[in-house]
Amino acid sequence: MYDKILVPTDGSAAAGTAAETALGLAQRFDASLHAINVVELNESPTDVESEVAEEITHRREKTLATLRDRAADVGVSTATQVIETADPVHQTIIDYARDHDVDLIVMGTHGRTGLNRLVLGSVTERTLRTSPVPVLTVHEDVPLDPDFETVLVPTDGSDPANVAADHGITFAEATGAAMHVVHAVDLTPLSGNFGSTEVLTALEEAGQRAVDDVIDRAEDADLRSVEASVLSGTPARAILDYAEERDVDCIVMGTQGRTGLERYFLGSVTEKIVRVANVPVLTVSPPEGQ
Repeated sequence: MYDKILVPTDGSAAAGTAAETALGLAQRFDASLHAINVVELNESPTDVESEVAEEITHRREKTLATLRDRAADVGVSTATQVIETADPVHQTIIDYARDHDVDLIVMGTHGRTGLNRLVLGSVTERTLRTSPVPVLTVHEDVPLDPDFETVLVPTDGSDPANVAADHGITFAEATGAAMHVVHAVDLTPLSGNFGSTEVLTALEEAGQRAVDDVIDRAEDADLRSVEASVLSGTPARAILDYAEERDVDCIVMGTQGRTGLERYFLGSVTEKIVRVANVPVLTVSPPEGQ
């Protein structure tokens, strides 16, 4: 499923968790691992002492060398590179992924306590919003166990959700994982005086159709098991609660379309889940141009 996996690293704890996850997935999928360290040319003062600049470069190369050695120990082929660029870091990551036909990008996010749990690293967030390649995000304290057993696929019946569902089905089949499919009926619009039993019933029926559609898509796949549910409540909260209650290992979700202004915004539900989920989240964008 994945032949080439890319992990950008900066030596941080979050990037270390991402590297650990990427290495485990490379072993599981017999994929090659690409590790890059992107240096913005304006990152260091122009008058910095040459020996300081050399030390920074040395640390970056040492980080990559350590990962390269760990990969060699477990038989994973690697390509590593320190990239100096005047372009934004996230764009350099995406360009590298395109140029090297990368199938998956694995990135770390900040810790999950206090205000940090509400803020993604800017590079990770921008990569998520514009990447044509699936992006797996892991919090620094929550790596993805390479022997994971359950995948959760939320759906709202939209085209982006269907693209993500297809990817989730393939992901579950390739790993032998059980798949859970859910739709969360948003009760917020019904909280005032405008709600009615008829409206709620219509929303639940639409949710059931969305779930059934994913089940139909999964029929031809060799999945261990498929479990489907229609939830109610605030979508992000309902999905997160379900993932925790069922001990889900990974969530696979779609982002909004990637043309025009939409390419700069994640779906609000996806964005909230990426920020606070207790498990890694794999985000999948529709093909470019859709």
